[in-house]
Amino acid sequence: MAEGRERDLVLAPNEYAFILDETKGNVIAYVGPHKTSLANTDRPVIFDATSKKYKRCNLEEAITQYPFAEEGWYIVLENPAKGGDEEHPRSGPNSLPKLISGCKVNIPGPVTFPLWPGQVAHVIQGHHLRSNQYLAVRVYNEEAAMENWAKAVIKPQKGGSSDISDGAKLDSEIPDLTIGKQLVIKGTDVSFYMPPTGIEVVRDSNGKYVREAVTLERLEYCILLDEDGNKRFIQGPAVVFPKPTEIFVEKNGSRKFKAIELNEIIGLYIKVIAPYKDDDGTERKVGEELFITGKDQMIYFPRPEHAIIKYSEHERYYAVAIPAGEARYVLDRLNGEISLKKGPCMFLPDPRKEVIVRRVLDEKAVKLMFPGNTEALEYNRRLMELTSKIKAEYVTDMEVMGKKLESVSEARDTRREKAKEGFAGDDFTRKQTYTQPRTITLDTKYEGAVTINIWTGYAVLVVSKTGERKVIVGPMAHILEYDENLEYMELSTGTPKTDNNLFKTVYLRVLNNKVSDVVTAETKDLCQVKLHLSYRVNFEGSPDKWFNVENYVKFLTDHMRSLIRNIVKQKGIEEFYAHAISIIRDTILGVPEGGKRPGRVFEENGMKIYDVEVLDVNIGDTTIAGLLVQAQHTSVQQAIQIAQEHRKLEITRETEEIKQQIARVQAETTQKGLTLEIEEVKKNLELALTQISSEIDTEDSRLSAKLAQQDKLSDVSKAELERQKLEREQELMLAEKALHQKLSELKADVDALVARAGAVSPDLIAALQAFSDRHLAEKMAETMAPLAIIGGKSIAEVFANLLRGTPLEDILNK
Repeated sequence: MAEGRERDLVLAPNEYAFILDETKGNVIAYVGPHKTSLANTDRPVIFDATSKKYKRCNLEEAITQYPFAEEGWYIVLENPAKGGDEEHPRSGPNSLPKLISGCKVNIPGPVTFPLWPGQVAHVIQGHHLRSNQYLAVRVYNEEAAMENWAKAVIKPQKGGSSDISDGAKLDSEIPDLTIGKQLVIKGTDVSFYMPPTGIEVVRDSNGKYVREAVTLERLEYCILLDEDGNKRFIQGPAVVFPKPTEIFVEKNGSRKFKAIELNEIIGLYIKVIAPYKDDDGTERKVGEELFITGKDQMIYFPRPEHAIIKYSEHERYYAVAIPAGEARYVLDRLNGEISLKKGPCMFLPDPRKEVIVRRVLDEKAVKLMFPGNTEALEYNRRLMELTSKIKAEYVTDMEVMGKKLESVSEARDTRREKAKEGFAGDDFTRKQTYTQPRTITLDTKYEGAVTINIWTGYAVLVVSKTGERKVIVGPMAHILEYDENLEYMELSTGTPKTDNNLFKTVYLRVLNNKVSDVVTAETKDLCQVKLHLSYRVNFEGSPDKWFNVENYVKFLTDHMRSLIRNIVKQKGIEEFYAHAISIIRDTILGVPEGGKRPGRVFEENGMKIYDVEVLDVNIGDTTIAGLLVQAQHTSVQQAIQIAQEHRKLEITRETEEIKQQIARVQAETTQKGLTLEIEEVKKNLELALTQISSEIDTEDSRLSAKLAQQDKLSDVSKAELERQKLEREQELMLAEKALHQKLSELKADVDALVARAGAVSPDLIAALQAFSDRHLAEKMAETMAPLAIIGGKSIAEVFANLLRGTPLEDILNK
């Protein structure tokens, strides 16, 4: 019973099913309401619209609802039956009529009906359009389209023109309905549309029927590309509907674009790809290139005759800020000349003929121009790697900043995609990074021309490839032309100066230069001396001569060594050692004139030695050096003693002067006391004179009496003298007798001594004399030893010369 019920086909209203008779191969359409029992040879099937085949299924799957289209919808029926009563199946079983295979009909709703086996029905909602939407329709059956054109369900937009894109009337005039032709139904004209038979609505790439037009605001535009390759540029404000053969050009998913804002420091590089005339009547030819800046056009909208020339997605060309003291190398693409554009300025190169390039310095030039600057060395290495790829002597800013420009371009595209976010009015998006207040950060350290900062007291020689030379003296910042280089020098190094390790540099020190050297020379008495010298050098006169000598250090030291060796050869070691500094300075700098030495000038390169320092004087022979040091110590000691005596003398002199001053003051005091005493004596004298006068008178009287007694006194004196004379004569006679007696005693002693001397032999005398002479010679030899050392001779030679012609000469020879 269950199996029997499963073979019963029960269809409700609005249901139908297809049953295959396996004995005959017929497919019967059963339409409800209906009930029937299926034979064992009946099989339920469904029609697969994709494969166009019947597929067996169970009974439940075979029961299908009628396709139903309510108001505002329509059904697209494929493979319709021929007209008459057999247009749609009736209730109950229905044999398959003849179908028009491959045809489609559009049936507007409200409608519902069952399908014949082999038919496919698509229920589609009628197309509601806003003013910025449109439909793309295509003619698939020319005759049916012309016949049913007026049967299309159309609701005109209020205030619309009821025109199709090609200008034909929807309700009266029939456009060209050639099979395959596409038409555009604009939302500005039609608010609702259902196509008639022969016309179908084409889906877009997303499977949608209704398509969005492009709404352009002011400063926006879009591009339509036709099948013939022509482009149409439309500026806002506008609602843009494409023609049936046109598509919107998209970039990064966007179909509308912002107009390009320009100013005096921003430009566009344009290629003319089609002839046209400007608004002022100027004719433009194909291939002509334009550079449009804000001076010509502040807002730029593209046109079909223009193509923007880009480098690395870089559309706009910006001016380069060149600060004061900096510059840029500018290459003229037409003649190859590279010029120098100096700041301060905002430089906007014309890409048609001007390209900003960066000069690439090799590693050797960087080390010479910027000694110790590892950052500059690494930067030029990166530029060198880039030039090795493009095989050029320079690189453009575009090539150096390629990746950076790509990232900037991507950021700008992102901003364009977000043009409608935020503020709804017209705006401009600047292409720099701003802060509040607006500032721009300039980092042009390595972007400009090669700049050399010449310090105070230095100079460089700039040489161009055309042979021009010029000397730049610091302090100054000099910007090198593209074909200019710095001439380098190779200077001797070490002490003493040699050519084993030359120092390369482009900077010549022209003020307070210091060159040290060691000079080895020989004195007149063949003694080696080593001098440590330090020269003070300036460069004077015309700067054009300063670089005439490549190795001025070697040139200076060689010449000075010759002069010093010559003057040292004329001096003895003692004289030279005592006055080495004066001799060297007089030889190199000249004798002082008016308290100032003239110095030594080199006419070859304007070099002048204005001072020299003798740092050290070394004697090669250590023995002689020790003697000189000892002699010098002695001289110093003597000088110290003399100085002490001088100080003692000064102390004594000052002491005595003080005593003299004291005595002088005391004498003045005494003199004043004497003056007072003299006055007192005068008074006393007057008194005494008076007394004397009185006494004289008294004395005259007394002397007169005494004179009378003198004769008697004379006689007494004569008698006294005679008596003394007799006493003296007696004493002389006694002394003479004692003398004769003494002489006799001495003669006897001499005779005794002679007798004893006769007993001494001559040999004893000779031995004693020889012993005395040898002892004397030894003492003299010890005394002569220092003299022999100083004279450079042996003691024997000095002693022999000293005793030559004396009795001791034979003793020395023996």
